[in-house]
Amino acid sequence: MDFFKSKGHTIIPSASLIPENDPSVLFTTAGMHPLVPYLLGEKHPAGNKLTDIQKCVRTGDIDEVGDANHHTFFEMMGNWSLGDYFKKESIQMSWEFLTSPEWLGLDKNRIAVSVFAGDSDSPFDDEAYAIWRDLGISEKRIAKLPKENNWWGMERGPCGPDTEIFYWAGPSTNSTSSRQASSGQAPEEFNDTDNRWVEIWNNVFLQYDKKADGTLDILKQKNVDTGMGLERTLAVLNGFDDNYKTDLFVNTIDKIEKFSGKKYGDSKEITRMMRIIADHVKATTFIMGDDRGIAPSNVGQGYVVRRLIRRAIRYGKQLGIAEEFWIKEVAKIVIHDYHNTYPELQKNIEFIFEELKKEEDKFKKTLEVGLKEFEKLKSITGVGAFNLYQTYGFPLELSIEELQNRGIAVDDKVSKEFAEELTRHQDKSRTASSGMFKGGLADDSFETTKYHTAAHLMLAAIRNILGKDIVQKGANITAERLRFDFNYPEKLTPEQTKQIEDLVNTKIQENIPVEMSEIPKEEALKIAKTSFNPAKYDDIVKVYRIADFSIELCGGPHVQNTGKLGHFKITKEESSSAGVRRIKAILE
Repeated sequence: MDFFKSKGHTIIPSASLIPENDPSVLFTTAGMHPLVPYLLGEKHPAGNKLTDIQKCVRTGDIDEVGDANHHTFFEMMGNWSLGDYFKKESIQMSWEFLTSPEWLGLDKNRIAVSVFAGDSDSPFDDEAYAIWRDLGISEKRIAKLPKENNWWGMERGPCGPDTEIFYWAGPSTNSTSSRQASSGQAPEEFNDTDNRWVEIWNNVFLQYDKKADGTLDILKQKNVDTGMGLERTLAVLNGFDDNYKTDLFVNTIDKIEKFSGKKYGDSKEITRMMRIIADHVKATTFIMGDDRGIAPSNVGQGYVVRRLIRRAIRYGKQLGIAEEFWIKEVAKIVIHDYHNTYPELQKNIEFIFEELKKEEDKFKKTLEVGLKEFEKLKSITGVGAFNLYQTYGFPLELSIEELQNRGIAVDDKVSKEFAEELTRHQDKSRTASSGMFKGGLADDSFETTKYHTAAHLMLAAIRNILGKDIVQKGANITAERLRFDFNYPEKLTPEQTKQIEDLVNTKIQENIPVEMSEIPKEEALKIAKTSFNPAKYDDIVKVYRIADFSIELCGGPHVQNTGKLGHFKITKEESSSAGVRRIKAILE
């Protein structure tokens, strides 16, 4: 933060882990998500050079968690150029920050990089290659790699080649239980398949706009988007070849050791299980402790939370942890270690503890019964896996792991059949489908924009009808419908639902202009109510006003006036989680 501030960047806060108005992903997986409108050309209130540390959750590679450097929750350090500097300045700043004694002071002789090799869609990134060579990187340490390695983008929108920076973290120390630094001279030639070369930074050069048909157009505004993993970088600075030996995990691991009576490093399997528990408890603590916190459930984001908690509990059982509700005590360590940086964890501590306790209690009661069913199985189908899930609360992945532990082969068709069965029971979880964690831009069509404005009207109407203390707890908006979560202790009556619907339609019929202004945050908070921690907003914020009916801090976009929305209709009102209601609505 200090380094990039000295280079003219404005520090912006981490966005929520729960994406707003992006139905394509369950969680914020990169610093890019909250900044997509600005990467497409919208003006950012804080300027065109930004820096942040974004909290992220990625579940696509959850099966890899347990090694030395994969995580479900992690913090991504980033710097951004929105049409300002490009490749040369970005690479030069990265080099200075990494190697200058004033900053990280890493050994230049242990650094290697990769650049995009080029293909039929776009050419070899000879510019990035030349910049690295001019900085003194040997050509043997500059790998030319294909799109799968050196290209970044989502299903649609800004994309382009990237250059990745690696640091030699080997050879490994003999004992994984030691916190002794790794040492050794890096090989003369970079081999991207050798995992002792740890990727610590990725500089993405967003110079193309990927259309729905897959074609690439040149972006009018070329951007830089960088990501540097805090956990991996800290391990490198500490001289460890294991992220879990850093201060970001050591207190949590220590607590797990006390509960289990075993030591990290006693064996590869014990080490792996402790890493998984530490990772999963941290991830669930941050997801539930977010200001848009998600409780365990059988669908969507809640399914991920449930899966993570139950995996942690199961591995705790394998480690011999017998104490009841121990997982809450591990979460307490996470909150203690992080609450100064992320005060929302302390603010939502009771919700975190309550949900962990309920889920642990619920799972322990079904685990013993469910495990007996596995003893009867010699094979499994997707339908069978679904029945175990529905009856005993076993996520698909847990069923597969249990079977594999018993030497039972699992057919590739199981996952597909399971997802089909889940859909048929109208209990579909996006985590059970293939490809569900592929990133993708939120639909930026006019229809989606209309629903975004409708959400503002609906929140204002809910506050008017149910009480001024109502806040948004989550939202999911597509071009077809609006889904909106808010705090309320009981089911809405038909009369209340109709009152909300009628009030929104009244404001639509009044054809009110939607006005946007950029003003200092402190000034904005005097006139606008916010659902989220004010500390998470920039110093200069966008305020969208619909007369005096709705005044909200928001990044946009919105329609020009309410008359463009059509007729608002609530299609369903239901429980989302304890103390949280969910409304689904459409525009006709």
